[in-house]
Amino acid sequence: MTSSISNIHVAVEKPLYAALQELAKEEGLTLSMLTRDLLKEALEMREDQALAQFAAEREQTFDRAQAMSHEDVWT
Repeated sequence: MTSSISNIHVAVEKPLYAALQELAKEEGLTLSMLTRDLLKEALEMREDQALAQFAAEREQTFDRAQAMSHEDVWT
């Protein structure tokens, strides 16, 4: 039987490990669950930053004269 969960090993400095342990204890999570959740949040933040950059670049080239109206798009 194969598992749908993959494991990784991460080496961290002692102060970071202690902070993670304390946060996991405060939130009632295992260290593994907390680390997984923090990694997900970090990936979401990177995705948000990339999308914001993409939007900013598109804003720079936007030309209202060439834009389609809402009605034109949906009909």
